Amino acid sequence: MINMQSKNNLVSWQMNCPVSIPENAEYVTLAHGEGGRLSRKLIQERIVHLLNNEYLVALNDSAQLPSVNGPLALTTDSFVVSPLFFPGGDIGSLAVFGTVNDLAVSGAKPLWLTLSLIIEEGFPLAILDRILKSIARAAQETGIKVVAGDTKVVPRGAADGLFINTAGVGELITPIPPGPATLQVDDELIISGPIGRHGIAVLAAREELALEPLPLSDCGSLIRPVERLRNELGDQVRCLRDATRGGVAAVLHEWAEASKLTLSINERSIPVSPEVRGVCELLGLDPLHMANEGTMVIAVKQGSGAAAVEALQSLSETADARLIGTVNSQGIAPVTIRRTLGSEQPLDDPLGSPLPRIC
Repeated sequence: MINMQSKNNLVSWQMNCPVSIPENAEYVTLAHGEGGRLSRKLIQERIVHLLNNEYLVALNDSAQLPSVNGPLALTTDSFVVSPLFFPGGDIGSLAVFGTVNDLAVSGAKPLWLTLSLIIEEGFPLAILDRILKSIARAAQETGIKVVAGDTKVVPRGAADGLFINTAGVGELITPIPPGPATLQVDDELIISGPIGRHGIAVLAAREELALEPLPLSDCGSLIRPVERLRNELGDQVRCLRDATRGGVAAVLHEWAEASKLTLSINERSIPVSPEVRGVCELLGLDPLHMANEGTMVIAVKQGSGAAAVEALQSLSETADARLIGTVNSQGIAPVTIRRTLGSEQPLDDPLGSPLPRIC
């Protein structure tokens, strides 16, 4: 049985979810987060049932994991995207792919994931089930296992539906990219695909823009592209970074600061989908500042750029990879861009996101 306030929220939840929520739907209550019978029911029947593996089913206070042969990489992330569902993904797939990609671009093979859910009182269980299924699909696709987690319920209005926190563990695979501090003059810069798709997809969903065709997020795994680069180029790869908040511009500025060099890119070489370009021109946004969730920036040693692009283009998920620039001696600006009309100018470092809460 639901109270009148839950009934009043029914319409707003349906606006954010692609599934229909019936009048007699069940909702998360504060008791679901108190460790008692309802907590166990929620965890065992809805979470463990979907994410089933030998580490999770034990339901111990900590997962007992096997040893690995080499060093490990550890990352953590939190996801507060609004709305919870957007064209091309949802907060569940975003949480898995976002964590996995952080491991992959660090040179690690993703192994294990922790999953903590902070759920708002009154959250429809039908929506939670859909998100958990999305998490399970993304975990299966990437080969990572959810081995531990936590569930908390906060009072109505305190969490905007659902927040997710993760930690990911992966095994570092040699050769490990040494990082942006090792960049050298004449190194080459590559983008793995069209930029800005995630930020524009979330913007379109949040503002209910009636766009045709609908912009789709690039939310997806970077494991295969990273493996291909490792196998084809080995130690020719200097560094990789998934261009999430702040977009490509933020990555380039971080690398310029770490290397004390100037990174120069060519606007004509940067792939941008017609949907993203159209929205950005309409709203005065720069695609280079828009978030991505399955697109990475790569730096390789001088002369390796063409081979890296060819390797990436052999995969469906990075078929539009392009060589976009080079590393130069330090100039008056840390990052420069040659615009379409031919003039070279500084590329601003994003001061803040043009669209908050995109991941």
